[in-house]
Amino acid sequence: MNFFDRILSLQFTWRDAIDVFAVALIIYSILNLIRGTRAMQISIGLLLLASTFFVARAFNLTALEVISREILFYLPFAVIVLFQHEIRRALARMGGNPLLAIFRRRNGGVPFDPILDACEVLSAKRIGALVAIEGAQTLRMYEEGAKPVDALLSVEMLVAIFTPGGPLHDGAVIVRGNRILAAGAFLPLTTVADGKLAHGTRHRAALGLSEESDALLIVISEENGSIAAASEGTLHENLDRLMLRQLMSERFGAHR
Repeated sequence: MNFFDRILSLQFTWRDAIDVFAVALIIYSILNLIRGTRAMQISIGLLLLASTFFVARAFNLTALEVISREILFYLPFAVIVLFQHEIRRALARMGGNPLLAIFRRRNGGVPFDPILDACEVLSAKRIGALVAIEGAQTLRMYEEGAKPVDALLSVEMLVAIFTPGGPLHDGAVIVRGNRILAAGAFLPLTTVADGKLAHGTRHRAALGLSEESDALLIVISEENGSIAAASEGTLHENLDRLMLRQLMSERFGAHR
């Protein structure tokens, strides 16, 4: 007796309830992942394309049914190509699940004050900067293409790195715990369209990495000195010291 037969015969068991809940949770997670992105529009288009097969079969449209059947055969490959960014995000979020924390390396505490002080100095001087603070998910793949630093995190070091004319001022600084691991790192740019066209490369890079990892990205604008932070694909703009400290506390725990 299959699932639908059990429902019709009122033999719906607790296993069926778990089955329905698991499927609903998966569908909800997928929709939540692609909500508000270009992937949602692509998904609607793919569903309409796939529905042509069933419409053609219902109305006995032989030619359309044959063509749509071939399309359905290659549809899974198209999904992998079109949604590779969303798939990476989903796998990264699965890796960041608290239930898997025992299998992950634990970083030391992130000192807030050196970062906050450096942000104030850079903002006052209108020096552009991009700082990636590593969370539970490693940023090692971005370290490999950057210049190794491996220095103690300090205000002076951050300001010196981003001072224009220096060899490391381009790209991002990667911070793990209380150490600066690398500088001059190039991060992935977000693929989400900027409707206001108001953000430069640093902001787009901050958003891009925040969409693919649990890192907290801090951006200083060289145009107006404003401070912004990106987390989980969301850009928080026009922050002051207290607001930035609050974001860091929410991400890394109590003040250090």
